[in-house]
Formats: sequence, C-alpha cells, structure tokens
Amino acid sequence: MEQHEFDVVVVGSGAGALLAAIRATDAGLKTLVVEKTALVGGTSAISGGGIWIPDNHSMPKSGLRDSVQAAFRYVKTCARGLASDDRVLAYVETARHMARYLGEIGVPYRCVPSYADYYPTLEGAMPGGRTMDPMDFNAGKLGVQDLELLRPTSPGQLVFGRMHINAFEARSMLARERKAKFVLMWMMARYFLDYPWRNKTRRDRRLTGGQALVGGLFTALRKRGITLWLESPLQSLTEKDGRVTGVVVRRNGQDVTVTARRAVVLGAGGFERNQQMREEYLPQPTDQAWVATPPDANTGDAHRAGVAVGGVLHLMAHTWGAPTIYVPKEEKYRAMFVERSMPGCMVVNARGERFLNESGPYPEFQQAMFANHAQTGGAVPAWIVFDATFRANYPIGPIMPAMAVPDAKLRKSWLNTVYWKGETLEELAAQIGVDAQGLVASARRMTEFAKTGKDLDFGRGDNVFDRYYGDVNVKPNPNLAPIEKGPFYAMKLNPGDIGTKGGLLTDRDARVLRADGQAIEGLYCVGNNSASVMGPSYPGAGSTLGPAMTFAYRAIAHIVGKPIALEHPELLEQSELLESA
Repeated sequence: MEQHEFDVVVVGSGAGALLAAIRATDAGLKTLVVEKTALVGGTSAISGGGIWIPDNHSMPKSGLRDSVQAAFRYVKTCARGLASDDRVLAYVETARHMARYLGEIGVPYRCVPSYADYYPTLEGAMPGGRTMDPMDFNAGKLGVQDLELLRPTSPGQLVFGRMHINAFEARSMLARERKAKFVLMWMMARYFLDYPWRNKTRRDRRLTGGQALVGGLFTALRKRGITLWLESPLQSLTEKDGRVTGVVVRRNGQDVTVTARRAVVLGAGGFERNQQMREEYLPQPTDQAWVATPPDANTGDAHRAGVAVGGVLHLMAHTWGAPTIYVPKEEKYRAMFVERSMPGCMVVNARGERFLNESGPYPEFQQAMFANHAQTGGAVPAWIVFDATFRANYPIGPIMPAMAVPDAKLRKSWLNTVYWKGETLEELAAQIGVDAQGLVASARRMTEFAKTGKDLDFGRGDNVFDRYYGDVNVKPNPNLAPIEKGPFYAMKLNPGDIGTKGGLLTDRDARVLRADGQAIEGLYCVGNNSASVMGPSYPGAGSTLGPAMTFAYRAIAHIVGKPIALEHPELLEQSELLESA
C-alpha cells in the first residue's frame, strides 16, 4: 500500500478545513488536504459566505458596541444546554481574533450593520453588526485554472445566472431601495465590459459571498504550496495505542495510507446527503433530495470514521433547516431564504391555513413545518402563495419579477413544476390540492393585517430581523401587503436544509471526545463534521462558517502546543452560580 507522511492531514476543503491547513502551514507544519470530490470548497463555496462574529473589529466603524459578555449570554441561551458553556465562551472570545486573521491572509470581512441576530428578543442579542460579509474577491488572483477547480455557486446566488452579488447589494435590490436600479446597472456594466476576463471564462471575475471566502482561502493555500489531493475520499482513520496516527484515503483507485505526525483535522461536512443516516437520526419525513448542498459530498464518511476510533456523536437529530424548492435541471434544490419576507405572500398547509411567521429565521421555518405536519398531516409540502402584485414586483426562487420577465417568457416546463397559477384562489387551490375555503379565508385575513400593519396571528414584521428583507416602500409594515389581485400563484416548499448540525462531540479546542469525556489524542474536528456549538438553534447569519473557522483556528493552536486560554473564565463561574440559584 502506498504511504505518505505529513505533520497534519486535513480532511475536506470547506472554509474550516482550508483555514486549518493555512494556519497549520503558517505555524511551520507540513500539511496535506484531502478532498472527496473533484472540486474545492464544499458547501462553503455555495453559501452566502457570512460569518457570525461577536464584538468584531468592523463594528466600531459602524458605531456599534458589543461585548463578549453579551454574546456569551445570547449564545448560551440559544444553545439550550446542548453545548458546553466553556465551548460557547471559547467561540465568542476567539471568533474576533480569527476574523482578523482572515484579513491578514487576504480574506477581509466587514460587518453588516443592520443585519440583526435571528432571535432579537433574547438577552444579549444585537440589532446588527455581528454578521460579517466577505469583501469582494478578484478571481484573477486565483487564476482561471484554479477557478475551474472552485465549486461554482448556486444559481440563486447569481443575477441573470452570471453576475455575483454581495449581501449589501442583495438587500438593496430585494428591499427595493432607491439606489437598487443603479446597483443593478453598475453590476451589469462591470460584468459585460470586462472583455479580457470574459474571453477566458464565463465565470465572473468578481467573487462574492462563499465564492469570495473560498476563493480567497484557496489562493492563500496555493501561495503556501500546500499539498491538495482531490478525488481522494476518506476510507478510515489509523490509530495506535489510542492515538489517531493518520488516514487511509482512496486515490487513483488504490488505498493510500497517510501518516499524520501531529494530528488529523476532520472538516468534511455533515451527513445530509446520506439517506440511511437521515432516516436513522432526523425527523420524518426526510429526503436527501430536498437538500440545498452539493449532491456529491456530505455523506457522513468522516462521522463514521470518527466513531470507529471511539468518538461520540451529538445533536444528530438537528439540521440547519431551510425551506427548499425544486427547479428542473438544477443539480440540487434551492433554499428559500429571503423572498418569503417580501410583502404580499403567505405560507399555508393543505387546509389553506397559515401556521408560521413567513419572515422568521429559516431553521424555525423548517421546524414549524415539521410541527404542523405532525398536527395536521398537511405541511410537508407547504405552499407559498402570492398574488399578481407580488409577482410583478419581487423575485422568488428562479422567477424574476414580472415587470422584467412576464409569465409568457417563463420556461414552459416550470408551470406546474416550479410554480402553479390560477385566475382565482379557488382555482389555484384545486391545482395544488389545498382546501379552497381555508385558502380564501387566509388571504382575506392577511389583507386585513396589511391594512393595519399588524399580523395578529404570528407577529410577522414585529421585529428588526423580519423587517430587514421587507420592502421599505410598503407601509405601515414592510412585510405585509394584500393578497387579493389575480392571477394567483403558488410554489411548493419542502423541509430541506443547508446541512446537518450533528456530528462528533468536541471540546473547546476542537478535540474529538470519547464517551467518558476524554479527548482522542491526535484527532480534531470542525464545521458540520462536529456537533454545533450553537446547539439546536441558529443565533445569526454565519453561525455555520464562523464556528467552523474559529475552532479550526483554535485546533491548530492546540496542535502546536500553544492552546488559546479563555479570556473570561469568570463568566463560567457566574453562569454556574446562576444555574445553581
């Protein structure tokens, strides 16, 4: 069997894995990255690229003040006792240092001042600033050849299927701010006038979101000459005397043993693409086809490898939930993150009844679908319903506003697959199998709420998070508008996800733990490969990538014998006193 030797072996090539490899190399360690697929970036590359970083360096520039203490209280409450307090504290303390390191290696971030935490009513929440967005990245720094190895973003992240858009521009356009038209004109001009680049590749030179993040990390990886093996799936971990000593990967049709003198870092994503594991661990019904992550990755290989050497699993019944829709000819379902916040739509079950706040956080949206389905049997799938006014003004899924792309210009194959249409609500109800009386009553009630600006059933638009993606031109509530003008439309929503939260249980330095709480020497785990530090919740946008890279940052410090001490251990003592009282 072919054999190789490195100081550190990193499994996976998402953001957490790449940062671990870069930081290990910066610490003087010879590092290997092994990736299962033919492309670099995993789920990170198709994500929005946001990171949730409390008390970050960019907040003061926007006049925002935060503290580790407030963030600790907030995340501790969100975690609901399903993540250890010291691990939570390690995250909220170290995240800001990791964010600065990203800037140092060529991946700078800035905070989004008005993007609120997902649970704005909880103690310690902030009305904005903790979510950070990557600065645009010039793909010319990476080069066309390596750009082709970077996993392309999802179609939903592109304007007209070609042009990248960052979080600030997306918000401006969706909220229909005055400058939105100029933003779009600038994007189009920049792209189409870039003849030298477009002659080389169809992909945009300007990378944003997850493409900017992974593009920047990939560039840093190449600059350091770090060895990268693609199409080399993990087969197993090797161990000796209770210590993990390396990996066995499948490469060029053969098993290859790689010795890791110092450590193995697992960062291979979740298990959402493994139907057997979904049925074993996740709420039912469940289907890997509903997932919005790469179909050729995230099958739990590293979960099973970790368990085989004594690691324990935690939070396996939880996902980073999001409603998803089917679009023909796309490789994966699309997650619906923000369109449901726009005024003039509602989500109903088979009874035609609303059962949630359409503008709420997407994990709660998915959980509400499961809860209502358990009660009524009719929320999987659910339906998002909107009228002609909504259709004219707002994009939804792959469908651009009718003012730009009228129904006559939509793909004919999308009718009754992506969207359904009826001249009346009764006609639409018959097409989608929803109770007509219930649907009409729900639309009438929503129209009444729009007039008063108050959703008496679910409080839609009552908090700063809901309103972030509302239409600033709609009064008195930017999330509410009448649903009364035909024709009417519907789209089918499934309880999908953007990854699983359950994985190998780790400590505050990302060391994998045994059932007795002892660390497995030589084995570390980050990202969705590990059990989330956020417990069952989603504190804010970037709660996946932020911890993935932060614990990678901490892991390498521990591997080189310089573990990062807690800055505020007194918060743990205070927490214990409060709980005992």
